[in-house]
Amino acid sequence: MLSSSHGLAEIQRRMDGVSRFLSVTLNIANAHTVEFYTHDVWKRFVAAVPEEVLSAVSSGAGRQREPETEGKEQSRTTFGFCSDTKRLVDTHELLQAAKAHSLPGLGVCWSRDELLQALRENRSESGAPPADIGAELEPDEFMNSKKSHEVQSMSEVVACLAQHCGVKQVIDVGSGKGYLSSFLSLQYGLRVYGIDSSSTNTHGAQERNRKLKKFSRVYQKHAKAERAQGKETHSPQEQLVETQPGLNRDNDGLCAGGGIVSQKEEKVLTRLSDVSPTAERHSEPNPETEELFLSALSVDVIQTTSPRIPPSQLSAEERERRKRENLERKALNRTDSASTVFSPLTSYVTAETELRELISELEDAVMVGLHTCGDLAPSTLRMFVAKPELAAVCSVGCCYHLLSEEFDHAQQECLHGVCGFPLSQYLRDRSWFCGRNARMSACLALERVSLGQGIQMESLFYRAVLHVILRDHYGSYKSEKRVGNVYSKAKSFVDYVRRALRRLELDESKLSDKDIQGYHDTYRPRMGEMHAFNMLKVALAPCIEGLILLDRLCYLKEQEDCSLSALVQLFDPLLSPRCYAVVGLKSYGNRVTS
Repeated sequence: MLSSSHGLAEIQRRMDGVSRFLSVTLNIANAHTVEFYTHDVWKRFVAAVPEEVLSAVSSGAGRQREPETEGKEQSRTTFGFCSDTKRLVDTHELLQAAKAHSLPGLGVCWSRDELLQALRENRSESGAPPADIGAELEPDEFMNSKKSHEVQSMSEVVACLAQHCGVKQVIDVGSGKGYLSSFLSLQYGLRVYGIDSSSTNTHGAQERNRKLKKFSRVYQKHAKAERAQGKETHSPQEQLVETQPGLNRDNDGLCAGGGIVSQKEEKVLTRLSDVSPTAERHSEPNPETEELFLSALSVDVIQTTSPRIPPSQLSAEERERRKRENLERKALNRTDSASTVFSPLTSYVTAETELRELISELEDAVMVGLHTCGDLAPSTLRMFVAKPELAAVCSVGCCYHLLSEEFDHAQQECLHGVCGFPLSQYLRDRSWFCGRNARMSACLALERVSLGQGIQMESLFYRAVLHVILRDHYGSYKSEKRVGNVYSKAKSFVDYVRRALRRLELDESKLSDKDIQGYHDTYRPRMGEMHAFNMLKVALAPCIEGLILLDRLCYLKEQEDCSLSALVQLFDPLLSPRCYAVVGLKSYGNRVTS
């Protein structure tokens, strides 16, 4: 029997620790970079010099060190902040505390391998057969390395969850282009329903499905022609060769948000599908077409037959047996065809959505979400709890800045009266909120920044100095209009400011180029303050993300019918910074079976 390694009381205790830490440090995360100079943010929150902060961050700040006793009483600081002034005085203490209050430091997460092993061991104990897994696919043929890593890692977990629960259906919420859905259906033979609120995404997924079906027909015609010529037919695995250079690399989008087929996909898919009828009738198959096709489909999608024996050489009994088998195989093929290609659906879903109205063939299923934005991730968990037909859930969220917060009165009211944070009753009872800027900070990628894949400091610096100009010369500098992506088009700071003023529909003639450049020269020596401050934000990011995810885990643990609930690190954080999944399983006795 599977069991969670940490009970509800233990998770609540860890949440208390993170909450105490953030109650002291959250002001830094909530400080807006745009207001860095107009509100003198550095002096308000930090007593140290920028060089000291940057040195502590770059030297591996999480390393333990001897406490400093000279010139400072340790009792007068809390997580590095002075108890009197509330300003940061000890960067090392802060960074060590941040590390201890991140998910890795708290020690509450499972690894992906631990979850898979637990699911497989539990399934073996029940005497169930192993999962029916197809041949190894090459997902990077149709997606970039980040998405390929995510899809392969998550699909194996989802397949094991489905096998553990004895279900064959998966509901992919926020399915986007349908990468995960397609892989689950082709690699693991699962019936997948991809639900996305964007009709553009759904259309793109449908087009991808249509072409995959066409590839299947093309391949089977080639294989049939080859057998008719008496040539040796190789297994799909034997025919797999190294993917052609150039087709594996593309600047495809990193999210599942776009619904248009990427240039790489279009190139591969077109070459596979553009086979003329004449070519299909030819006895010589196109090896290039076979190579690309076979790298995209699993063995169970491709059906081969034995060498043909003329009917005149068969006995009446054998002919009757083969006729019966052919009818059975055709019926099975129709069933398999319906079950191994996913169905994209366009709908906006919440916990109140009646899934059976969207999916008439719905049976018990696993609900999944790969990088579901904002409130969709908590809505996925609410659906899992509310719908008896959902046996398991695997949810990876993202875009924390788009979460609605019940107790953040500075933001607009929650959509439909249901907010995304907090989700657990435990944090709701404490009226906890983070704030939008803190949730924005939670999206920062500590692992990437640590390796030098840092923040675009100059663009942030330009925007903060522009804010000073707006304050000094245009009275009201709180505009509903946004400057937008002006920085990428600007050739200099002066050009940036003039473009921004035009975007804001302000009179740029009030300032000469010399005036504008003067602001740049005045604040340029203080750019180090902004750099150091943003590195502090990066250090706090895992703690804010950790509280959001612990809240979701706590919500599942509060449910009586959850037999398993866990936080699982599915992905390499360097490839995919939002790498944690919330996984839940329902008790079998509390599920409605079809």
